[in-house]
Amino acid sequence: MDLVIRAAVVFGFLFCLLRLIGRRELSSLEPFDVILLVVIGDLAQQGVTQNDASVTGVMLVIGTIALLSVGTSYLNFRFRRLRPILDGEPVVLVEDGRPIERNLRRERITLEELAEAARLQSVASLRDVRWAVLETSGEISIIRRSD
Repeated sequence: MDLVIRAAVVFGFLFCLLRLIGRRELSSLEPFDVILLVVIGDLAQQGVTQNDASVTGVMLVIGTIALLSVGTSYLNFRFRRLRPILDGEPVVLVEDGRPIERNLRRERITLEELAEAARLQSVASLRDVRWAVLETSGEISIIRRSD
């Protein structure tokens, strides 16, 4: 039972940590970031299982984390009010060609990164953007102006 409780606590901690890191960072992982995630996973595993290397212990931990993951997904699907907490909400970054500085700062996105996202979607200038939205997946959606 101790393994199940530790797995649940670590799941909750990692869930909150990943929400705090921000979706933009998680959508564009650099090689170093991937290595850090692997190290975090290994450290979490050591903290959860401690000295228990038994097959039963591993199955309990993996089962607990899988159930919590499926449960979180189900809550997100079933209860609309929990979606902003569990999944986040899209954030408007540009409206009618004008960057929204407060939202860019909050999401730690530079104007250069925003301009790059626009160029990747064949938009030459931010002035040509009606809406730029940071989606919950971490990707930036661009809607052109139709002047």
